[in-house]
Amino acid sequence: MYQFFVPAENIHDNRILIEGSDVNHIKNVLRMQVGEEIAVSNGIDGKEYRCGIVALSDTVIECELRFIKEDGVELPSKIYLFQGFPKGDKMELIVQKSVELGVFEIVPVFMKRSVVKLDAKKAANKVTRFQAIAEAAAKQSKRAIIPRVHECMTMKQAVEYAKELDIVLVPYELADNMLKTRQIMESLKPGQSIGFFIGPEGGIAEEEIAMLQGIDAKPLTLGKRILRTETAGLTVLSWLVYLLEQ
Repeated sequence: MYQFFVPAENIHDNRILIEGSDVNHIKNVLRMQVGEEIAVSNGIDGKEYRCGIVALSDTVIECELRFIKEDGVELPSKIYLFQGFPKGDKMELIVQKSVELGVFEIVPVFMKRSVVKLDAKKAANKVTRFQAIAEAAAKQSKRAIIPRVHECMTMKQAVEYAKELDIVLVPYELADNMLKTRQIMESLKPGQSIGFFIGPEGGIAEEEIAMLQGIDAKPLTLGKRILRTETAGLTVLSWLVYLLEQ
């Protein structure tokens, strides 16, 4: 079943309106007809609105609500990925796959070893691009929300933001106790807000680890192999899905 996102104000009791680029996609690409069923979400409340198409025009698709599915597909915890800004187009891949795995929010972080340096305008343009990728990935994976890609932060800003979460994790190449890592991961509970920091190429600097220790971040090992930055975050997310999915 195809899924689309609409603004909350486009959901009116038993009528739902789809506008914008999705109109052309539904009419001319998917060639859907009156009576066919689709899923609609507002990207905020986690609900899936099942509805049938009742009218199609060049500017709007009108649908009739059939029922609301509230159990949804979202993880029972809000997961925040603090990603050290990587080189090239790696961030696009990270955003796409993290959304597919269930991340709640992605925070690009300029860390000490981040090679990429962007001014405010270029950073804002990047975030706009990342948010579009997040929305597309949310549609593809049938998410009930569109995860937010936060504006870029410094490490100091990111640590300040993360300290409000229930628990913060930090995979670190000098951490080598897999038993302790298992104990930390298995202690996580559904409903907790969980953040984790992934370093860029070159990893997280020692002074940044010290900053994270200041908010009681838990160090993890991801095994004896050194993972690329685009692999490390997805590994942690996969663990979290396994442990928290209900």
